[in-house]
Amino acid sequence: MPLNYLLFDASDDGEGTGTWDAMASVRAAQLPEVMREVQAVLAWAENNSPGPRGPLDEGGAWDADQLVQTEDNWTTVTLTITGPWAWGEALVSHFAG
Repeated sequence: MPLNYLLFDASDDGEGTGTWDAMASVRAAQLPEVMREVQAVLAWAENNSPGPRGPLDEGGAWDADQLVQTEDNWTTVTLTITGPWAWGEALVSHFAG
């Protein structure tokens, strides 16, 4: 399933852990589609988990944070995923068209 709204930017900490940030700003009509993409990404992450989800500094292998903000007629959805570099790259690759 290629993503139509979420585009990931990756950063590597140099120690094998990466962070993937995606953001989409849409009008209300497109919000359900964006949220379906968020849920699909999170489902893939859960199903292909490299270990327990949770803050990495507390023993988690990966984690995700989702933020939804509405201003005027626009809603911005931000999804941040952190985890092992190879795993995160596989996640992004899975959703690349």
